[in-house]
Amino acid sequence: MPKYSGFCHCRDCQRATGTGHCCYMIFSRGEVAFTGAIKSFSTIGGSGAETVRSFCENCGSPIFGSGPPDDDRWTVYAGTLDDPSLFQPDSAVMTSRRPVWDHIAGGLPEFENMPGSGN
Repeated sequence: MPKYSGFCHCRDCQRATGTGHCCYMIFSRGEVAFTGAIKSFSTIGGSGAETVRSFCENCGSPIFGSGPPDDDRWTVYAGTLDDPSLFQPDSAVMTSRRPVWDHIAGGLPEFENMPGSGN
């Protein structure tokens, strides 16, 4: 089971997905297994911290992301799951950056920034 799952509306996720949000699930690294070759790149995310995005080497689909190597969390993009129905969002974060045309139904709790970030 993921630690968190939901919709992120930060500009970094918008750019990574090419839309108004990403559908994410956060797991501990030891809970995630993948097969096949990936390519990764590192950038500075909206929080100011390092963000690493990993893609399928063959088709370019974003598969998962992470912070720096000492961060135990991996963000798995829900659309890449073999069974996408396993995605059960629990909140929407960074809604202060959500485009006016991207509103998600469902009555989920919404946070203008990252919960606990103080921003």
